[in-house]
Amino acid sequence: MAIVVLLEVQAKQGTGDQLVAMFKAILPDTRARDGFLDIVVHQSQDDKDNLVLVEKWETKDHYESYLGWRQETGVLDQLVAACEGPPSIRYYDITDA
Repeated sequence: MAIVVLLEVQAKQGTGDQLVAMFKAILPDTRARDGFLDIVVHQSQDDKDNLVLVEKWETKDHYESYLGWRQETGVLDQLVAACEGPPSIRYYDITDA
């Protein structure tokens, strides 16, 4: 069953738009990964440095494999360096409600 992943990041002050541009550059590779279903990047109206990515993957294993690949390529380290702190990653099951 598909899962939803919420990835929340707080860009360094005043750099939210630059982080959006970074995601725009790297997300085509994400969309090509095995198990990927969907991703939307949201930027807060109240704090342009706050971003939430809503992702849908076939399984948590697919996402964790993807995350490991991003770690290997160094992109995850670049993301962490661009942010005030580590990203928040939460996993959700999709219900039938």
